[in-house]
Amino acid sequence: MLKTFKNSFKQNITPVSLDQYVPKVELKEYLKINDAIYEVDSKAENGMTFSRLLNYKYSDTLKKMDPDHLVALVTEVIPSYSCLVFCPTKKNCENVAEMICKFLSKEYLKHREEEKHEVIKNLKNVSSGNLCPVLKRTIPFGVAYHHSGLTSDERKLLEEAYSTGVLCLFTCTSTLAAGVNLPARRVILRAPYVAKEFLKRNQYKQMIGRAGRAGIDSFGESILILQEKDKQQVLELISRPLENCYSHLVQEFTKGIQTLFLSLIGLKIATNLDDIYHFMNGTFFGVQQKILLKEKSLWEITVESLRYLTEKGLLQKDTTDKSEEEFQHSFHITKLGRASFKGTIDLAYCDVLYRDLKKGLEGLVLESLLHLIYLTTPYDMASQCDPDWMIYFRQFSQLSPAEQNVAALLGVSENFIGKKASGQAIKKKVDKDTVNRLYLSFVLYALLKETNIWSVSEKFNMPRGYIQSLLTGAATFSSCVLHFCEELEEFWVYKALLVELTKKLTYCVKAELIPLMEVTGVLEGRAKQLYNAGYKSLTHLANANPEVLIRTIDHLSRRQAKQIVSSAKMLLHEKAEALQEEVEELLRLPSDFPGIASSTEKA
Repeated sequence: MLKTFKNSFKQNITPVSLDQYVPKVELKEYLKINDAIYEVDSKAENGMTFSRLLNYKYSDTLKKMDPDHLVALVTEVIPSYSCLVFCPTKKNCENVAEMICKFLSKEYLKHREEEKHEVIKNLKNVSSGNLCPVLKRTIPFGVAYHHSGLTSDERKLLEEAYSTGVLCLFTCTSTLAAGVNLPARRVILRAPYVAKEFLKRNQYKQMIGRAGRAGIDSFGESILILQEKDKQQVLELISRPLENCYSHLVQEFTKGIQTLFLSLIGLKIATNLDDIYHFMNGTFFGVQQKILLKEKSLWEITVESLRYLTEKGLLQKDTTDKSEEEFQHSFHITKLGRASFKGTIDLAYCDVLYRDLKKGLEGLVLESLLHLIYLTTPYDMASQCDPDWMIYFRQFSQLSPAEQNVAALLGVSENFIGKKASGQAIKKKVDKDTVNRLYLSFVLYALLKETNIWSVSEKFNMPRGYIQSLLTGAATFSSCVLHFCEELEEFWVYKALLVELTKKLTYCVKAELIPLMEVTGVLEGRAKQLYNAGYKSLTHLANANPEVLIRTIDHLSRRQAKQIVSSAKMLLHEKAEALQEEVEELLRLPSDFPGIASSTEKA
């Protein structure tokens, strides 16, 4: 009977196509060479067919300023529809946004004028009254740039404005293509390059894929602007298949295969060579091993990686293991390995971090936060840093005696920085990574003192988005170092210090606001409002009346007020429980107290 039902059920199933529910959106691809626009056509002999000539009256000034005819291309769609212009560099994004606005008519200023003023007002609010001069000039026209130089708050506000149609044009870098979902009627690629690298097929597809989204637009189009010299390469680009996807597990050595092995052994998923090898065979890399491995076998790479982790002191062979067969040898994680594993420390830096923390114990400078900030400045960001030596020297000369002592302990002298700033030859070698890391520590130190990204950005001549990334990276790494120290008894002295520093780096506000910002839904602006209204601690908020909060704090809804009070009560309760546990632990009689063991034995 069941068999009959199954057959009947199969016969009555009608295949359903997704096309019935998701309407297809046509995407037309175009190439622009000089004034001519060609449509990409796979059936054509050379891959493209002539479409039209640009019909836009250009003055001599406009020709010089806009040789790519971007103004003509964007004004065909904005402000009624949205448009993205991909540029090769961040600076180019800003320049193009300003250039386009110089030649847009005053009519563009009237389109959703009040809403654009609101965007500017909101940008000032999230930036402590500051506003990028470029955005100040372009937003009234409905134009903005979008790249990593913006803070996360700025990006969020601009993306919302673009999604709702208040802004109609973004000039952006390629990172937007792989990030947020911001579709457009027309996508323009200003050049077939990302920085100095020629576009790859998957990058090109990712960018043009922003044009014409189902449920948002009826069609979309992309225009790739190219010079005659790049024509042949571009024709190959649009016709070739997408690049294959390969595993990077072995290429990203310390972040890939070695971290995986440490995790496998730390979590006891696989502890001997044979089990680890079998696990590797089941990974994406294992599936592709015949393509990716030319010189060594997967077995050899597995053995080498385990040997490396053992030599680095992160793993140890079990001494109790009597097996003579190599594949049956078991491994266990060492204290350093567990600390690295628990702290999710990049294995390329775990021994360096251990040495730095060990050295720090010899002369930890506590009169200033600089030494501790240095120890929690991310290693990977330091290796990519390129200090401005004049700024470095200026900041160095303003250090207090305690802060100069930190630099001296690290082996970086004012004389060395002065010579670098003046371009003099230096005979004495100083570790480049240490110098760079100290420079980034100065940036973070200034940020914690001033709590204003804009002023620090100006002081160090760095993009505010980069400074925010540095702050986020330092807060994350500080938490990682804390977990690393928790696993190693010799670093107990760092624990309490790192807890406080992690909070400061996470919130980056004046110290008195940090307890308030631990409450769910309370960011810096709200914390300031609460503090100024007299709610200066967690206890104050836990005992607050939501109705009084609504009347006292501007723009606070009843739901938000109740959430703040409820969250504060829960946090206070958790802290009280933690303190109670500490008290009980302190009052508890130690198990090794003299006389306890003997009395137990008599009983």
